[in-house]
Amino acid sequence: MYAPHWLGSEGEKIAARYLVTQGFRIVECNYRFHRNEIDIIAYDGDELCFIEVKTRASLETGHPAESVTPRKIREIVRAASGYLTTLPDPWINCRFDVIAILAQQIDDESIISYELEHLKAAFMAGDSA
Repeated sequence: MYAPHWLGSEGEKIAARYLVTQGFRIVECNYRFHRNEIDIIAYDGDELCFIEVKTRASLETGHPAESVTPRKIREIVRAASGYLTTLPDPWINCRFDVIAILAQQIDDESIISYELEHLKAAFMAGDSA
C-alpha cells in the first residue's frame, strides 16, 4: 500500500508535466490560503486555471474525480478567491479543472504507468452550494 501523501505528490508531478506539454504556463503549485490549498494554478492562454489533482492506485474507492466533493469545491473556491485578491486584475477569466490520475503500475520511487483524464471546467464557483 502506498502512502496517500506520496501518491498525491507523484500525481501532482505527473499533472504538472502533462499541463506543460499542453501549453499551460504554471504559476503556482500547492498554493495555500489559510487552511485551503490549490494543487496547481496555471494559465491556459489568457485563462487562469485552478487545478485540483486527484490520484488513486485503484478504482476500489471510486474514480479519482469523484473525490472532489462539494466541501472540497468550497475549499478550492475559497483559496482561488484569496489568490485572485493578490492579482493586479482580480476580474481575470478563470476556470476550475480537475485532473484525475489512475496509477496502473507503481515501483518504489514513482508511478510508472497511469491513465490521466483532464476535466476542463469541471465545476463552477457556485457548484458547492
